[in-house]
Amino acid sequence: MRPFRLLTTLATTGALLATLLVSPASATISGATATNTATTVTYRFTYTGTPQFLRVYVDTDRNPSTGFAQGGTGADYLLENGSLYQHTGTGWSWTLVRSVTFSNTGGVAQWTVDRADLSETATPNDADLIFQAEAPLETSAKYTQTYTGGSSGGDVTYTPSTENFANPERGFYHHTGDCDKADFSQSTLESYRTSQGISLVMCVFYLAEYKNGPIAQPALDQLQQQLATVRAAGLKMVLRLAYTTSTTGDDATKDRVLAHLDQLAPYLQAGKDVIAVVQTGLIGAWGEWYYTQNFGNAGVVSATDWANRKAVTDKLLSVVPSTRMIQLRTPKFKRTMYSTTPVQPGDAYNGSSLSRIGHHNDCFLASADDFGTYENPSVEYPYLHAETTYVAMGGETCGVNAPRSQCPTATAELAQFHWSFINTDYEPNVLNSWNSGGCLATVSKNLGYRFRLESGTYPATASPGGSLPISFTVHNDGYATPFNPRNLELVLRNTSTGTTYKLPITSDARRWTAGTSTTVSQTLTVPSSLPAGSYALLLNLPDPLLSTRPEYSIRLANQSTWDAATGMNSLLHTVSIS
Repeated sequence: MRPFRLLTTLATTGALLATLLVSPASATISGATATNTATTVTYRFTYTGTPQFLRVYVDTDRNPSTGFAQGGTGADYLLENGSLYQHTGTGWSWTLVRSVTFSNTGGVAQWTVDRADLSETATPNDADLIFQAEAPLETSAKYTQTYTGGSSGGDVTYTPSTENFANPERGFYHHTGDCDKADFSQSTLESYRTSQGISLVMCVFYLAEYKNGPIAQPALDQLQQQLATVRAAGLKMVLRLAYTTSTTGDDATKDRVLAHLDQLAPYLQAGKDVIAVVQTGLIGAWGEWYYTQNFGNAGVVSATDWANRKAVTDKLLSVVPSTRMIQLRTPKFKRTMYSTTPVQPGDAYNGSSLSRIGHHNDCFLASADDFGTYENPSVEYPYLHAETTYVAMGGETCGVNAPRSQCPTATAELAQFHWSFINTDYEPNVLNSWNSGGCLATVSKNLGYRFRLESGTYPATASPGGSLPISFTVHNDGYATPFNPRNLELVLRNTSTGTTYKLPITSDARRWTAGTSTTVSQTLTVPSSLPAGSYALLLNLPDPLLSTRPEYSIRLANQSTWDAATGMNSLLHTVSIS
């Protein structure tokens, strides 16, 4: 038996064969990889369109004068769809070796072949590869694979990606209108995520009509509807409640605010899956705590006022689900009401008030003190740097203040204070200066976390009920870490049936610190009921509350690893279970 399409090409015309031999490289094929265990080799590439034939030419002796001439190599073997062929004789002459494990879904082609079937064990220790798809005919450049690992398993080195893409609870956010009046559009929100790489939307929900009485049911229904639309679109919400946009500070009394929070509690609980964070709000104009008739106005704040402010903050903490953080407008607020000592590593994410209060700066870079955000930068800068290692930080710009508002200071302080999100709609002149200054794309990619795999070591074989030791190193190129709980799983996916089996990993991605590499090593146990077979390994970082929604899983910044259909990241390795 011979490769069908190539046989018919030769029979039809020598001109077509000549075209095949010198086919130009094309962007249609991308992300080509080759990895191995002690006993198998896995080839993989991404393609566009709907080609009928997918191929890998394998030059095992790396001698272009032997085998079939293709793209500067001499192919000793050919994979075409689910079959492996060996080159025999001269010219176009192939003999079927056997059927192999082959998958072709979601624009990704993947083969797993026994190394013995390629007559390769340990020497030579590399091979030249050409990847190909047809029709139309697209051919890759030569790819040289160096075999890694011995009898204990395989080592994989991962290629970084420079692509800007959406990831949950980080990045630029949209703020397009007052959330209590302007209904979100599901299609518009979806386009933010799919076309702009934006996963967050701001909801400032005003309660202006209810300063003297309970919140009416239609307003509560409106909040519930907004949360539902955000959920349907696959985004998350940054939520703030407020009473006024006037600098007269006509907000509500402390007792009215507390009563309203009791009303809101079940809606916040029901929407916690799509609430990224809650900004404290409630007090003063825009909920920013400066202009206020009830809590100490224009920076003149008495001890009683501070007690009332803390009562509101404590109440908000009690009604916001315990897995979610809130944010205060200035470092002074938290330092005055709670502690001047930043959150310590051992106390991070423990559910205490201190561990759940983050920060937002809504006049980033607008003046030397960011329009009153800082009272004493020499103290508050190091405090905020330490704090935001473990709590949520975000906000917006509010005015041009060159050179402070330009790229050098912007990128330095976004990193220093571990920013996770910033408004893409305001202030446009500042954001335009970042674009013209060349840092906007970097900011877009680095806000929040940006995890990329560096390397991994995995076994070649395992047994049902036996151990499965894994180790991988991940680097965080972002400014921050995830600030909400995040699951971590090793997924075994049967390469024949597609059935998946998930094994929890104990490492916490919230502690994969910005700018550093973290090695995760754990010996897992293979389920005793796992059927024998070949299994691709994947890494999954799903949202604990939305684990069936792939758009809420974390994508790693590597080439050829992301599986959009499942929200999982391929580790580019297979393990044989027997």
